[in-house]
Amino acid sequence: MTRLSSVVVEPKVAATASVIWLHGLGSNGHDFEALLPELGLPESAPVRFIFPHSPSIPVTINAGMVMPAWYDILEMGAGRKLNREQLVRSAQDIARMVDHEIACGIASERIILAGFSQGGAVAYHTALTYPKTLGGLLTLSTYFPTADDIALNPANQALPVEVMHGEFDPVVYPMMGYDAVKALKKLGLNPEWRVYPMEHQVCYEQIKDIAAWLRKILDL
Repeated sequence: MTRLSSVVVEPKVAATASVIWLHGLGSNGHDFEALLPELGLPESAPVRFIFPHSPSIPVTINAGMVMPAWYDILEMGAGRKLNREQLVRSAQDIARMVDHEIACGIASERIILAGFSQGGAVAYHTALTYPKTLGGLLTLSTYFPTADDIALNPANQALPVEVMHGEFDPVVYPMMGYDAVKALKKLGLNPEWRVYPMEHQVCYEQIKDIAAWLRKILDL
């Protein structure tokens, strides 16, 4: 099966770790590529960054307009409805990207999944169902729509999870982010919850925290 096309940023040394970072609705893999210099990671960091492009599909909440999306959203609001089958299919596509990194010699414990908004919802499902131990999960301004029926794989029962959200987010309400934290705890994980004075976006303070977390997880 064809893998998703991606923006791949290789390190200056041989890669021993990979970060797969998913964009939000209507965006593409270039969205977070521009953030890399702001992270200020060491030039010698052996980390490959992969920013996959989602497929383009009709999105119901946008009058059926075709746009980059990991799944269709049928209804907005705190109880938003979505196409779960498409979300799971996207999670399987990302899992195949993880498989590819492992086949290229990256240990699963050195692979981090990250995602913003829609991409974060897919990252939740991918990481928690993946059959090998991953390095960590970073979710930004997102929610956990498959929390009620996900089958957590024991391999990632102790997965380090960093959950970040804007306290003024009008798109994915802060309570949706915190509901994800509560769901993770119910599954037996111990997520870190960070809130920033922002809307549906990223901010400088958050970027510094992401960089510190990556350094800790990957021992950079």
